[in-house]
Amino acid sequence: MKLLITALLLATLTLAQSPTTVLHIINVKWKAEATPEQIKAAVDAVHQLPAKFPGIKRVWTKNLKYQGQEGYKQAIVMEFESQAALTKYADSPAQKWWYDIYMPIREESHTHDITN
Repeated sequence: MKLLITALLLATLTLAQSPTTVLHIINVKWKAEATPEQIKAAVDAVHQLPAKFPGIKRVWTKNLKYQGQEGYKQAIVMEFESQAALTKYADSPAQKWWYDIYMPIREESHTHDITN
């Protein structure tokens, strides 16, 4: 019986420690005419989003190794506090602000939203 109680306690603690955040992963193919300065501006701007939208906890943009599809050169990852925060971000002033910089030079992108 002690073993069962211990196992249940450990399972409960493990579940309680699972993150509830959502990773929003964007794989980007830039337009051929996008300049390095425009790309840098879009990547720098995404780092400002946590200050503009409180539901974003962190942003990652530094590619250490990228094995994307042909022509895809950039991965952008945003960590949202929750699925609700990600939902609220859509069409928010913060997203619109970033899209004004990002969308003119984005040829296409693929997104993935992941949580536990």
